[in-house]
Amino acid sequence: MMVSGPERPVTVPLLERETELAAAAGAVEALCADVPTGGVLVCSGEAGIGKTALLSEIRRLAAGRCTVWSARGGETVTSVPFHVVRQLLQPAVALPGTVDTRELLGDGYEIIGPALGVAPPDGRADPQGVRDGLDTLLLRLADTHRPLVLLVDDAHWCDLETLGWLASFVQREDLPVLVVIAYRTEEADDETAEFIRAMEAAAGQCVSLRALTPDAVASLARAALGEHADDPFCREVWAVTGGNLYETVELVAKVRDERLDPVEASAGALRALGAAARGTGLIARLEELGTDTTRFAWAAAILGTEISLDLAASLAGLGDAEAADCAERLRAARILAGTDPTEFVHPLIAGAVYRAIPSATRTAMHGRAAWAVTRAGRGAAAAARHLLEVHPDDDPELVAQLREAASEHLAVGAPDAARRCLERALQEPPLPEEYAPVLYELGCATLLTSPATTVGHLRDALGMPGLDAGQRVDAVFRLSQALTHNNQTREAAQVVADEVARTAAGPTRMRLQAVHFLWEGVQAAEDDGPGRSRRLAEMAEGLEGRDNSERVLLILRAFDGTARGENAEEIVQICDRALVDGMLAPGLGWTNTAWGFEPPALLGLTYAFADRLDRAESLFDEALRAFEISGWSGGHLAFAHALVGYLNRRRGKLAQAEMYLRESLRLAERVGNGLPMHWDAACMLIDTLLARGRIGAAWEAAERHGFAPPYPSSIVIPDAQCVRGRLLLAQGRTKEAVAELEAAGAALTARGRHNGVMAPWASDLARAVAADDPDRAAALAAHVRDRAERFGTDTAIGESLRCAAALEEGERAVELLAKAVAFLEGSPCAYEHALARVEYGIAARSAGELSRGLALAEKRSADGLVRRARQELRAL
Repeated sequence: MMVSGPERPVTVPLLERETELAAAAGAVEALCADVPTGGVLVCSGEAGIGKTALLSEIRRLAAGRCTVWSARGGETVTSVPFHVVRQLLQPAVALPGTVDTRELLGDGYEIIGPALGVAPPDGRADPQGVRDGLDTLLLRLADTHRPLVLLVDDAHWCDLETLGWLASFVQREDLPVLVVIAYRTEEADDETAEFIRAMEAAAGQCVSLRALTPDAVASLARAALGEHADDPFCREVWAVTGGNLYETVELVAKVRDERLDPVEASAGALRALGAAARGTGLIARLEELGTDTTRFAWAAAILGTEISLDLAASLAGLGDAEAADCAERLRAARILAGTDPTEFVHPLIAGAVYRAIPSATRTAMHGRAAWAVTRAGRGAAAAARHLLEVHPDDDPELVAQLREAASEHLAVGAPDAARRCLERALQEPPLPEEYAPVLYELGCATLLTSPATTVGHLRDALGMPGLDAGQRVDAVFRLSQALTHNNQTREAAQVVADEVARTAAGPTRMRLQAVHFLWEGVQAAEDDGPGRSRRLAEMAEGLEGRDNSERVLLILRAFDGTARGENAEEIVQICDRALVDGMLAPGLGWTNTAWGFEPPALLGLTYAFADRLDRAESLFDEALRAFEISGWSGGHLAFAHALVGYLNRRRGKLAQAEMYLRESLRLAERVGNGLPMHWDAACMLIDTLLARGRIGAAWEAAERHGFAPPYPSSIVIPDAQCVRGRLLLAQGRTKEAVAELEAAGAALTARGRHNGVMAPWASDLARAVAADDPDRAAALAAHVRDRAERFGTDTAIGESLRCAAALEEGERAVELLAKAVAFLEGSPCAYEHALARVEYGIAARSAGELSRGLALAEKRSADGLVRRARQELRAL
């Protein structure tokens, strides 16, 4: 650490940090080993205890062996999203000789470029997509700049966007960098503390810095003042500073400045000198430098970090020459360091100066700073942190600036920052005609991060005048989306129904009616399912797909017909009318926010259940690509993985299905728990594991993901009660399985839903009750066969024949299974074909058929079926 005095700087040693330095040295050695290992080192302690000095020593340890990038949080810039990550990673982008920025960021240029400040914002970025993009970039940089060390000082003042990303990144098992953070124990709270705790949990070591002992303080004093500093004097230095490193160094520097003789006779003057280095003493010393210099220091404190002399001069009302003179005075007084940009020597000084500004003056200066930042062309987002500090004053221009800043924050993937701007805009408040639009924007900003909050804001916006027709329809749609994501599907349908009732006939009403049918159709329970189906069929009758409202109605009609078990060929014809040249229409794509991802998802599932797996695959692969390209890697990407996984399940590619579905759940868990996407992915995974014969793994997945009653308010694909009933049957819990399957059958039948592929309750129930009630089992099997014939797919008919054969013996069973094999051989569902082939071989006692079934089962990774076939072959 350097102590500057009138004559020369003096270097003081870093003392009593042997444990901390050993931990850092070990981490650097591990990173530089032949087989490098990254890690996390967390340093904590009170203000001024020496965290920055320790990080400087770690930088020195790594110098010459590692690439070291560093950043620092700031008390006045905590609300600036990605402020710290820009400090960390922008030097890599700006290094001489680096590749073109667009080439470096690759596919992530449009996603993370705005967050890094190297690309213009465009649209709205998904926060998880930005975090994933930063992960990808850092992994690439870690490879090209290895070994790489990242230092983050004052992490307690780190913006939440950066801290959240770092806390996620360091959880990697293959962490390729060394991340070192330092924070004040007394400052970290709320979300900041939560993220830091996550980093501590991932850390190889956490070190807590303690105050220096009297001996260490004496060594520091003598290193700076000379060996003639006597013991009583040195002990008084310790008594005044309490062993705080920063205060000790500052006090010793003061002694040098004052040319105080470091002996016992001078000890009495130390307390006064110590007081001048902090709090009111520091402010008094600042005021002695003159009014202009004090005003310049205030301006610097308002600006916070990376302080531009031009901006500080403008804010202080000084000319260039005057500002330069003030900056020099502050550097000489060890208040500022550096030239342009300049910084405060220590955050303790910055905080003391900031808090010393009279409240009214501070507020006014933030207002002027916002104006100066905007005039300098830095944009509304850069000015927003100052606008947030201005007192409400009915200023329409300020409201407009905050709304613009919120839009910029959303474009870089910082919805929480956008929320803060819009909440502050409401406090201003906006003009009466602008109040509802601001509430609407606030509701949209919180949709991904807090659906429950969105519900409140959008309800309020819809309850007052001010929204134009387009905003109102969009607000209703987003409100219904938020309610659905919040497991309130019935309320979602009712919100739209109420809006339909007050809307005149025309395109807007048709769009709302389509949305109403959407949420009604995906409810897990409804009062009059058959009646809704009739109304939907009547409305869709004659529609040709002339606009997107018609196309969505056709999709909903097709999905409803599928659930009801209507003829699959006719359903496919309806689906085809919803496409334009065989593709999703513009405005109905996976990333389009006007309709959401639900319509294309229902379309793909309808094709899948109609045995048109190629068409479903095209749609679901498009979903993966669209979400990845757009950086929508939260819930959207999780759902896309679930769809692709289930498609593989239908194809009989069971190992691939399991892989996609587990990845879906991993992605979904980053968003939250208990959401509809969790239920879908968990249900699909359990169904897949049962097909693989991995009953224990299926039960483990059910336990882990809470796959048990009560079920969600939205439908689950495949039907959750049916899959749970099948799981209970596989475990031998027949009585419980029967109850579950009977309940599923009653609910589905009441709604007029009879598709035995989507919800195979009847076929499983027939097998479950066959031993005790063969007549009932036969009736159930007949029902399954009847519904399968009506639906008409090879899969449905083949599965119904398998069900019937399970209740027969001898030649009749062989005959039915032969027919099942014939149908399923023509089906795209290869696992069901393998299953029928093995059962046919067993019934016919045919080694050839069993061998063919075994080969199919092995190809499909159906481990349980493989074991069964091999056992039966050995028994022949």
